[in-house]
Amino acid sequence: MDRQEASKRLEELREQINRHNYYYHVLDNPRISDAEFDNLMRELLELEALAPDLVTPDSPSRRVGGEPVSSFGEVRHRVPMLSLENIFSEEELGNFYRRLQRSLEQEELEFVGEPKIDGLAVSLYYENGIFRQGATRGDGYTGEDITHNLSTIWNIPLHLREKVSAEVRGEVFMARADFQDLNLKRAELGLATFANPRNASAGSLRQLDPKIASARPLDIFAYYLQDLSGTIGLHTQWQTLEYLQKLGFRVNPQVSLLQGLDEILDYYRRLESRKAQLPYDIDGVVLKLNDFAKQQQLGYTSRAPRWAVAYKFSAEEEITTIKDIKVNVGRTGTITPVAELEPVLLAGSVVKRASLHNEDIIKEKNVMIGDKVVIHKAGDIIPEIVRVIEGERTGRERSFEMPSLCPSCQKEVKRLLGEAALKCLNPACPAQLVERIIHFGSRGGMDIEGLGESLALQLYEAGLVRDVGDLYYLQKNELAELERMGEKSAQNLLEALEKSRTKPLYRLVYALGIRFVGERTSRILAGHFRNLDRLAHSNTEELLSLEEIGPKIASSIKEFFAQQETRIIIDKLKRSGVNFGEKIKDEKTVSAVFKDKSFVLTGSLIRYNRQEARELIESRGGKVINSVSAKTDYLLTGENPGSKLKKAQELGITIVTEEDFLKMIIN
Repeated sequence: MDRQEASKRLEELREQINRHNYYYHVLDNPRISDAEFDNLMRELLELEALAPDLVTPDSPSRRVGGEPVSSFGEVRHRVPMLSLENIFSEEELGNFYRRLQRSLEQEELEFVGEPKIDGLAVSLYYENGIFRQGATRGDGYTGEDITHNLSTIWNIPLHLREKVSAEVRGEVFMARADFQDLNLKRAELGLATFANPRNASAGSLRQLDPKIASARPLDIFAYYLQDLSGTIGLHTQWQTLEYLQKLGFRVNPQVSLLQGLDEILDYYRRLESRKAQLPYDIDGVVLKLNDFAKQQQLGYTSRAPRWAVAYKFSAEEEITTIKDIKVNVGRTGTITPVAELEPVLLAGSVVKRASLHNEDIIKEKNVMIGDKVVIHKAGDIIPEIVRVIEGERTGRERSFEMPSLCPSCQKEVKRLLGEAALKCLNPACPAQLVERIIHFGSRGGMDIEGLGESLALQLYEAGLVRDVGDLYYLQKNELAELERMGEKSAQNLLEALEKSRTKPLYRLVYALGIRFVGERTSRILAGHFRNLDRLAHSNTEELLSLEEIGPKIASSIKEFFAQQETRIIIDKLKRSGVNFGEKIKDEKTVSAVFKDKSFVLTGSLIRYNRQEARELIESRGGKVINSVSAKTDYLLTGENPGSKLKKAQELGITIVTEEDFLKMIIN
């Protein structure tokens, strides 16, 4: 076969394989046997191996998995992948429906009902009908590039049936039977099994080697399309689902067009009653207003569309025993009681703990250590104690009292006016400091890979990190000496820290852990102020002028940046080169306190080394000299100062301790 014949045959094979894939996966109406399909694929792979330059981006050969990637790149979503608000009762559904009626001034509303698949949301980008890039949801604004893994899923078309440019979203999942087969095979090989189908799906998509993903039985239902070419002309969600099928996507066959509240309720009850008969896990129904013009009229809140909700099924419940109640100290000092439970399988995962929230909840539910309790997962996510089975008590149960002292720092805890939770108000509390380090490095924050709970605790206990600013001054030799670290792990952490310096401003704002400031509010603040220093020096009036910023959030922001500890951290982060946002024009770095002043350094400094102290002084307009004279303005002293201290005292020169120096910097 010559080159021209090979090219023609490859084109025929690709067309046949894509067509039969559509018959099998979308229409559920195969036209050829599995053996015949396998023969077509085998011929395609053999021909492409002989002529690799004839392989096209949309070739079905991509299904078998290519070369591993070294890391996941970031993908900025063109339209944010926002979460849906959850509702749990007919009353909440009625309130939602009537709210939309009032807003739209319309008696009866038309919705599209879709099963809420318990899977992983992904975004797929097509250019002129060719699959170019796929990404995870991530934080809703930026996801991870997993194109190499998504290409292996047979239900994702690599070549659409029309040459349109579009973003398509869907839910990747694993059928229960496929999940059980996968776990059985892993157990036979002595490998760890997955907790549930969702975990298996998520783990498969986050593999660097696409051959692993290609061996996993992943599936997808598509539910959203954004027209990037401006030529499709869709006006409703129902039209969108029909068009997705036309393009070659599989749409859930359980979707339904619903007129009015009664049909919505019937649809919900029908799916809830037969969810166990479906081949995949669902935990509720998604309800979307059908008309796009009405969707646009209603708009969005900070976190979710106003025109859609997820109506969750009744939570699964189990009975277990409270073995103990312990308290956790969060990064803001909140003392949270946590019930330690006899492990129990609930909604696909093993539950060992449940939050009791605060002292009032314990008293209200009359919870005691040793009680048998009914637990469920609120929204199928957070384990919660529903009630105590008081009739099962034996008399050996023990009451629980909230501590009067913080379990971490042994300082007094208080209940602030208007709040239900106890708080430790000690800013130097070790537990809070460790939690702040963990939060700073979290995926929503600076996304410092490897900086988890265990390492954060090690860094604190070793005295290497006392606040998040210290992270950027860690040395490889210090890290390598930590338990279970070594040089390679130390280098990986330093590289992750280096990468985090360039993260966008909104991530830094969120990572700082300002009370009441979540990811959405961080974006609003970063988008308005565009520089951390501007935010730090903002006034209450300007903060309150921003959308979604109320008095409570504004007060928290002002209080946070007013603290001396915060100013020290901000200074460390700035000196380390962390991105503070856009440069402030004509920024005055010269300080009146330092301008034209001469400093002499003596003794061992604790917070800064000699070079750091010199840079701080010189960057503010001062200068550092080596010897004390009558022209010296300040002597900065550390531990074990030498003869320079005595001479400075004799000459009447101002002696500055390290604490005094910090105040000079931050004022």
